[in-house]
Amino acid sequence: MVLTLRQETSNDFPKVSNVIKLAFEQVKISDHQEHFLVERLRKSPAFIPELSIVAVYKNEIVGHILLTKINIINNSNSFESLALAPVSVLPKFQNQGIGGKLIKEAHRKAKELNFKSVVLLGHENYYPKFGYERTSKYGIEIPFDVPEKNCMVIALTKNGLKGVSGKVEYPSAFFE
Repeated sequence: MVLTLRQETSNDFPKVSNVIKLAFEQVKISDHQEHFLVERLRKSPAFIPELSIVAVYKNEIVGHILLTKINIINNSNSFESLALAPVSVLPKFQNQGIGGKLIKEAHRKAKELNFKSVVLLGHENYYPKFGYERTSKYGIEIPFDVPEKNCMVIALTKNGLKGVSGKVEYPSAFFE
């Protein structure tokens, strides 16, 4: 499969919204509002255009990933990080490695932009394949009522999480 990964453009927004809707349509633990979250995040100061990436196969957008700015706050210290939310692949293209390619490309681009870590809420058996570990290992807390096993973080650089702990502060777009 010849897949192209590239930065999302505004012309892609309707197609990406559809990919996200379809990707989460059958997910039981989803609120099925992920496409609205992406729309809000695009309008927020947390949005980094280079970290909104699409996967294209035969001129069709088949996947999307978004990383946005967050902070990890510990007393008076603030550590800049990224949140991965969401990664989406059209159902007929799932289980073919597209999500993994999007994650790896997003990590590569984030490192290029000098980000040191990424936090996510996700499936406990999927994300560790890419190096994600539980946030609790680092004393990082997520402000959502979700099982600890689903709260994960990855250091993008050597020592990228050294000295980092505290509570994740998400942009207001996550709560609207």
